[in-house]
Amino acid sequence: MTSPAHEGHEAEELCATGAALYERALREGGVSAPEAQQVPCMADLGLLQPAVDDPERWEPVTPLVALQRLLRRSAERVAEDRRREERLAETFASFLPYGTSAAAETPTLRLISGKDRIVRAIAEELAGAGDQLLAIHPREGHVGPPTPEYELALARDQAFLDRGGRIRTLYPHTLRHAPTVLARYERLTGDVEARTLDEVTERLILVDGAVAFVPANSDRSLALEVRHPALVSYLATAFDRLWRLATPMHPLAARLPSPGTVTPRQHAIASLLVEGHTDAVIADRLGMNIRTAREHIAKLAATLGSNSRAQLGYLIARAGILDRAR
Repeated sequence: MTSPAHEGHEAEELCATGAALYERALREGGVSAPEAQQVPCMADLGLLQPAVDDPERWEPVTPLVALQRLLRRSAERVAEDRRREERLAETFASFLPYGTSAAAETPTLRLISGKDRIVRAIAEELAGAGDQLLAIHPREGHVGPPTPEYELALARDQAFLDRGGRIRTLYPHTLRHAPTVLARYERLTGDVEARTLDEVTERLILVDGAVAFVPANSDRSLALEVRHPALVSYLATAFDRLWRLATPMHPLAARLPSPGTVTPRQHAIASLLVEGHTDAVIADRLGMNIRTAREHIAKLAATLGSNSRAQLGYLIARAGILDRAR
């Protein structure tokens, strides 16, 4: 008889496969070496060991002896953790007199380095929150198949909603039909809303009106944690202003306004064109790649009968596209 497939788990856990094999070894007096080697946690936990007279056969350690060994191992870990706590307390004892002010205890600005640390800091803040999460998400991170980080964020947000929290999120219009965004709102349950705009700011996470996280460099490997009440209030007010201007997407989607024969996306591009922005800037501000931006510019030029960039700006102004939208 062979043991069932063994799946990876924490080194000190007794998995279902291991438990079944250990029970059979107790009942039958042992198992074959290949069977024991398929479930390595049995040897790691000290529950099976090679027979002295037959290395090809593994015998079970009696449950009482095995339990005593594991408890002793656990007690040693607890003791080591306590010794580590004592060492830390001794190390920081000489520093404590320098941090007695409230400002030193709770820094209002903190720079976090590394995407893993940033994700962990946001998760820790959200774990203790229960009021409201405000978020702005540009295009990056919502293109392509879901990532492990996407799944972790989804579970984190659902736990926040389950505690009675409320989530409001802003996206650019280009993500209204993105598969990962649509899948997110099919799976989340609770007080969650989403809206879209022609343009959104850089990424923002604002938790319970008390702490905000914003990128501190272009690749988002640095983040600034903001706890200064004035700055957090400013960011919350800016979000509310954008929220009122945005078009609902979830739970009830509203139709995007379309002035005349020009689509909402073309209208947004027209607005940036008359301001003199390049294709690259337009693509970045509207959350699309540069090829897509150029395709929309070409369609807008064809709609207005333009043969050049300069003529296109003139025709946009003459047609009153932006005036009609206002």
